[in-house]
Amino acid sequence: MRAFTKLNGLAVPLMRNNIDTDAIIPKQFLKSIKRSGFGVNLFDEWRYLDPGYPGQDSSERQPDPEFVLNEERYAGAQVLIAGDNFGCGSSREHAVWALDDYGIRCVIAPSYADIFFNNSFKSGLLPIALDADTVNKLSEQCETTPGYQLTIDLEAQTVTTPEGEVINFDVDPFRKECLLEGLDEIGLTLQKRNSIEDYESKRKQSAPWLFN
Repeated sequence: MRAFTKLNGLAVPLMRNNIDTDAIIPKQFLKSIKRSGFGVNLFDEWRYLDPGYPGQDSSERQPDPEFVLNEERYAGAQVLIAGDNFGCGSSREHAVWALDDYGIRCVIAPSYADIFFNNSFKSGLLPIALDADTVNKLSEQCETTPGYQLTIDLEAQTVTTPEGEVINFDVDPFRKECLLEGLDEIGLTLQKRNSIEDYESKRKQSAPWLFN
């Protein structure tokens, strides 16, 4: 998992409430268990005017010029500013993978669905919860300021605007440490590799029949 320490990234506003995981990555694209390749279908039904299907050449599709991610000014955005209850719906991890594969490293919203929130930390995506007034203010500034960038400092737990305003956010200490170190559950387990291998070696000697 990629570590998240500090990010200075272009922001994009998508101020819709209850954006569910099927909107983030529609069900027909869930056939792969790889974490890559989903970015091209992020918000597929909103980004394109024609129906999408797995393996399709996206260069031949019709982008919706009214959808925010298709606006040239937001190309390469890394911070998504969204509405309440972001990531609701099914528990698919692919929703986080699609955001990450597209290039989104951080989401800022007033609230999140629990499963999406938990999945984010396991895949190196930072979900920041701020009060609705602050999120609305950031969204409005983003819409009126081309090239609007936010600086996200996980160690300091701050969001800094281009005007220099510093906004503090809360994050669970354990999850923060895992993101800073780039550790998911597998990475955390492998930190104990020597102890695990030592136990297995001793266990083979005391109960060899278990390993036949």
